[in-house]
Amino acid sequence: MYYFKKRNRKWSLTMAGKESVAGILFVMPFLIGFFFIFLPLIAESLRYSFSDMEVSAGGYTLTRTSDNGLGNYIRAVAIDPDFNLMLLTNLVQMVAQVPLVLIFSFFAANLLNQNFHGRTAARSILFLPVIVSSGVIVALESSDLLVATMNTTSDLSGGELASFLNVAGFLTEYTSLPASVVGALSSAVNGLYDIVIASGVQILIFLAGLQSISPSLYEASSMEGATQWESFWKITLPMVSPLILVNSVYTVIDLFTNENNEMMQEIKTTIFTEIEYGYGSAMAWIYFVCIALLLILVGGIVSRYVFYYDER
Repeated sequence: MYYFKKRNRKWSLTMAGKESVAGILFVMPFLIGFFFIFLPLIAESLRYSFSDMEVSAGGYTLTRTSDNGLGNYIRAVAIDPDFNLMLLTNLVQMVAQVPLVLIFSFFAANLLNQNFHGRTAARSILFLPVIVSSGVIVALESSDLLVATMNTTSDLSGGELASFLNVAGFLTEYTSLPASVVGALSSAVNGLYDIVIASGVQILIFLAGLQSISPSLYEASSMEGATQWESFWKITLPMVSPLILVNSVYTVIDLFTNENNEMMQEIKTTIFTEIEYGYGSAMAWIYFVCIALLLILVGGIVSRYVFYYDER
């Protein structure tokens, strides 16, 4: 591919060359920010993880930890029981929550892709989770009286209001369901809010993918006698399968790096409150490696079922 061409004894960029220059200029802010801002901080964090930091009035000093610099990592994995428990809890929650977020967002996108009155308003309402999950709204939510009341009803003794607002208490008092069923239903209902909050971006991505499917595919399948159910499995799902991969990766990263994540809060507390920069950095790097391995696993599994449509 040629990026320059000679015209009237002068060299000029071809269309491919202009597209390449435009692409380089587009990613240049990211490259500058990554290599000159983020990469030095990442390297500094890795250096902290192998060291113990002592803060004094004149600055700080780093000393290499025991076991050839692996002291912080050994402490996190083999000594600290809370870290292993929180890490395992995050993994289990992710395995349970990611499919729910994907299913809900795909279902909502299919509904919003239909023709009905008030579709624009419905799309705006379902995009509200993206706005609600912003830092300012989350801070207001944490100080909301109703939310605080609902979070503390499980600690109240007696009273129909507490039993009604608390799903587990309500089911236990007014139904005769087994304890295992009550626990599963209460967990699902209590987690519904978190699922909706985490699905805003995924809904938009799925909706864009659904609208990019050519109507001629559905017309051809209808002429061949295919039902809507068959068209969904043979056309809709394969055509949006690349977006399922994208949303899977995005959801895993979003859930693992959410500021309300217990693991993230523990890392920030260790570093900024307990002033253990070395140990906190080691915890962060172990957490990062777990996320990376999980992303490779999820991407490898989902990519095996991805269908790429070529119009040529």
